[in-house]
Formats: sequence, structure tokens, C-alpha cells
Amino acid sequence: MGNQTRRKFLKTSSAVAVASAVSPALAAPQLQRVFVGSGTQNGVLAYDWNPAIGELTAAGVAAQVSTVDWLTYSPGHWYLFAACEVDSFNGKPTGEVASYKVSNGELHPLSAQNSAAKGTCHIALDHTGRVLLSADYGGGSAASFLVTEGKLSPAIWTEHYTVHGPNADRQEAAHAHFCSFSPDNRFAYINDLGGDMIHIYNLDTTTAKLTQAGAYHAKPGAGSRTLHFHPNGHTAYGMNELTSTVDVLEWHKADGSLTRVTSVDLLPPNSSGGSTGCDTVITRDGRFVYFANRGDDFLSSFKADPKTGALTPMKRSNCGGKTPRNFVLDPTERWMLVANQNSNWVSVFARNPRTGELANEGKNYDAPTPMRILFA
Repeated sequence: MGNQTRRKFLKTSSAVAVASAVSPALAAPQLQRVFVGSGTQNGVLAYDWNPAIGELTAAGVAAQVSTVDWLTYSPGHWYLFAACEVDSFNGKPTGEVASYKVSNGELHPLSAQNSAAKGTCHIALDHTGRVLLSADYGGGSAASFLVTEGKLSPAIWTEHYTVHGPNADRQEAAHAHFCSFSPDNRFAYINDLGGDMIHIYNLDTTTAKLTQAGAYHAKPGAGSRTLHFHPNGHTAYGMNELTSTVDVLEWHKADGSLTRVTSVDLLPPNSSGGSTGCDTVITRDGRFVYFANRGDDFLSSFKADPKTGALTPMKRSNCGGKTPRNFVLDPTERWMLVANQNSNWVSVFARNPRTGELANEGKNYDAPTPMRILFA
């Protein structure tokens, strides 16, 4: 394959075969493999995506691994990693982190390791592809692993958090929820929903060890859920689950710290109550940012200043179902796909790349307990 990337290879391998003699005008559309993490025993599902018409076609079970909350690729997309939110693995009270070799749009098991504690809900791979982090919601902990040719080492570093917030129902203990890395890959971040904070670490990509470098503290009771960095390299967005607000943050390269610039309230005036913030999507050019809400079940669209990351609201729109767990733009950024966890389907909405506007109505495709959508 020479210098061909895994992304290009998967696009080619999952396309409908067309004889070279066929006129290009008659050629079938090129399909792309999509993996969906499922909170079932068949934890990774395969689909084929047609970007010409925004259509998903089920392609079977890609991996029979239980209760997958998150999926991520290695650089080049040669390997795929899965976070499994189980309460025990290998006879121990932890979740599972698994890796697979990707070949012709299929997954082949490579390794599986115990996380730090039960309920592993998120994983992230650093920019070099050498270090994988996991976050355990149920156990309130995090771990790091070295990755060698797609295979995971046993946990190198672990941390068990003890801080908890004022919300007695949701913050009775620490709840690690999300892992991420700074734009320059020097720092790692773990969102702790139970502790209303983001733990900041120095990252050693040679050893996969993390050392404390500080913390960002959200407002008490906010519930820090996710952290996404804007393409401008200095803005980040911290989603607060319990208050359905977004902290617009300034990232400081010198020490990896985060400073709040402002906060944005996502809830409409007539909110039903019990509504929580979820996930974030940023366009490649940084001009538009989208946030998902569960309970009121909507997507919020914002214009973003590419230089400052400042947000200007556009509109709230239909998410297509109940409990949007994860949502993503397809590679053309002409379609938004939403994993509606409690509706058991993935919803697809057309998007105007110029204006950033999402269609009000979409199409639904069956997917049992969809938790994560990952394009090849």
C-alpha cells in the first residue's frame, strides 16, 4: 500500500466494486466504513456510509465485546481501541480497554487490559499513538497504557480521585468521564464530573507516565464532562453536564493551565428540567461549534470566531431521538450523525457547510444503544 493511509484504504476497500471499463457516470457511489459503539454484548457494529445521499447501511457485528462506550483510532487508522463500561473484567472489579487491528473494514482482536476501576466510559490516544488514557465513571479513576503496534500494555499509571461536589444524586463521589491531550501533546486532561474539575498532567510519551500539573475548577455543581480544543490552538470548550453549560476556556501553553473566559447556557427558557449537557463537535475550520443536550434532547449550533473561539448562538435544532450520547460530522462535513442512545438509532441530518445550519428533519437508522460513532 506504500504511503496510502488507513483512512484512504478503508474508503477504497468498502467501496462497491466497479469494473474499470464502466463509465464514471455509471459508477456506484464510494462507500465508507463506520463503526458504532453499542451498549450491548455486540459492542462494535459496522455500517457502510454513502456520503452522496447521507445513508447508513448495516454491515453486521464488527466485534463481540460488551458495553462499548467509546471508540478511537490510532494515527493512520491501523488500529482501533474500545472502552467497555463493565463492572468486572478478568475476575477483577474494573472495566475493559481493548484493541483491534483494522483490515479491509473488519476488526481483529489484538489485546485487552483491565482499566483502573469499574465503569470505563472513555478513552483517548495521544497524538503520537503511543499513550492511551482511560477514564472510569463508576470507579472515579483514570489509567494510562503504552501502545506498541496496536497492543496495550498493562496499566502504567493509575489515579483514584476522591473529590466530590454538592449534587447529592450525581456527585456523591468522583466520576472520571473524559480524557484529552493538549494541542502540543505535552499535557493530558481528565474531566471529573463528580469533583467539578479537570485534572491536568504532564505527559511522558516514552513511559506513558503522568505527573500532576494542576487543575481547572468549574463552578460547584456544574459537573465537568468533556473538553474539546478549538483548531486555533488556544481555545477549549468544557461541557458541564449537570448545568448544561459550556465554559469557554483559554489554554496556556506554558503550563497547560485553563482559564475561564465566559460560560454559555445551553438550556431554553422553557426547559423541562433534569436536562443535561453531553458532547461537542467543532468544524475543521473552527467556524462552527455544536453542542448536544439530553433531556430536552436538542443540538445547539454556534458560530465561532476562528481566532478567539468566541461563540455566537445560531439556533437549537432537533437531535432526532432521545438521549444524544455522541454526535459527529461525516468527513465531508455535509452531514451530522447523532447516536440517540435511548431511541436505539443513529439520526442523520443534512448540514450546510457554508452557513453551518443543520436541517430540522433527518433520517433514522437502527442501532441498538448507540454510544459512539467513528468514521474510518
